[in-house]
Amino acid sequence: MKVEQISVFLENKSGRIAEVTGILAQAGVNIRALSLADTSDFGVLRLIVDNNQRAEEALKQHNFTVGKTFVVAVEVEDKPGGLHKILDILQKENINVEYMYAFVQPNSNNAVMIFRFEKLEEAVKMLQKNGVVVINGDNVYTL
Repeated sequence: MKVEQISVFLENKSGRIAEVTGILAQAGVNIRALSLADTSDFGVLRLIVDNNQRAEEALKQHNFTVGKTFVVAVEVEDKPGGLHKILDILQKENINVEYMYAFVQPNSNNAVMIFRFEKLEEAVKMLQKNGVVVINGDNVYTL
């Protein structure tokens, strides 16, 4: 139920994100979801892609620092309160969310939230126990 995410460490300067997306395009890698966090000096671009190995190899060939992290993808009702329902379950069980980001699925009543949890396995079990749909990595890569 884990999803592999790659993280690319970038200098915070003009053109760096375009450089990454260009490399991935040339490698034939499709970006499924992304998040960018920055400071004044650097940024971390977190990506869910359709081919992690190809993405990592291509980026490393161009001297980018790439890390791998496991995250969890869950279906969230795309309506007011949908996200709160998930966060309320986690809060009641004292499960910390380190970060999260989302993407909307066309022609669906659900969005997809990507979560990084302090206690990943415990979070997955708790979500499933409460009827939350946790999406398998292979399915996320092809959304």
